[in-house]
Amino acid sequence: MRQRLTIITPEANAWDAFVRTHPHGHLLQLSAWATLKEAFGWQSERVALCADGAVMAGAQVLFTPLPLHIGTIAYLPFGGLVTDEHHWPTLWQAVSEVCRRRRAVLLKWEPGFNAPPTAQLSAWGFQPSPQTIQPPNTILIDLDDDETMLARMNQGTRRKIRQAVKGGVRCYEAARSDLPRFTTMMQATGQRNAFGVHAPAYYQRAYELFVPHDAALILAEHQGDTLAGVFVFALGSTAWYLYGASADQKRHLMASYAAQWHAIQWARARGCRVYDMWGIPDTDADTLEAQFEQRSDGLWGVYGFKRGWGGRIARTAGAWDRPYQPLVYQLYRLYVRRRRPSP
Repeated sequence: MRQRLTIITPEANAWDAFVRTHPHGHLLQLSAWATLKEAFGWQSERVALCADGAVMAGAQVLFTPLPLHIGTIAYLPFGGLVTDEHHWPTLWQAVSEVCRRRRAVLLKWEPGFNAPPTAQLSAWGFQPSPQTIQPPNTILIDLDDDETMLARMNQGTRRKIRQAVKGGVRCYEAARSDLPRFTTMMQATGQRNAFGVHAPAYYQRAYELFVPHDAALILAEHQGDTLAGVFVFALGSTAWYLYGASADQKRHLMASYAAQWHAIQWARARGCRVYDMWGIPDTDADTLEAQFEQRSDGLWGVYGFKRGWGGRIARTAGAWDRPYQPLVYQLYRLYVRRRRPSP
């Protein structure tokens, strides 16, 4: 006999408890992630199916406005979460009601590594999206003992870690007062490598919301100079390397390698089994290996660094759209196609 489900808007504490204990719970489904995005222009809403006072399924959806007040885009990152596959239809009904109330032109869903089969996605009204929010391709590192992890790395990465240690680079978990050092490096890194970074206030808010329970900011310094930083997050058995920065000076000391190695060990010490390097070019392994030494655009600029850590390439299910306003959605697809850079 199936349980009788009630659709509710769960409080943050109850929702987070559900996400943290779910086998597919993800950092981007925590209420703190919604709070972070709300500080920078997004809105959010949580919807859950409840039985006997317990959350059985749910989704945290973010909303961003479209130009000219024509509506919003609803975004579901690495959710929803169900305890029984039979809950999906009811959950989608509840999510769709929220999206329509928020005047969503479409729901963009990035289900991650645990997506249902394509036929099921189509049956629910989803279609492959021309635009992703999070990078679908990544490198996953299995967190074993030091000897095993070092053996999987390429020779250059092992050498640079040892070079940093020998050169006197010291790594530590940053306090809030250290944040300006990291944000200054982030701006320098973005300018040097020609990619966008968040405003300093974004990293400040992320630190306030996630450190120390779900994240650490690892800084690497040498004789008083802050040379590199890694902002690493964790939930359950997975850690994510979301943000990294390095200074322009003393680059020969390879401080970025020391900071990354320290972050990996931080993740393992708190019980994580997988370290997600979070974002490499969205192409196959053969193309990656054939082109990474010649290309530095987009995520190619970081692939050379990430490939050396002994992980395995993995691709999520990418992004899927469920249109609610078909005509406006077609205009959205046309806009995305026109602004996409040529390969």
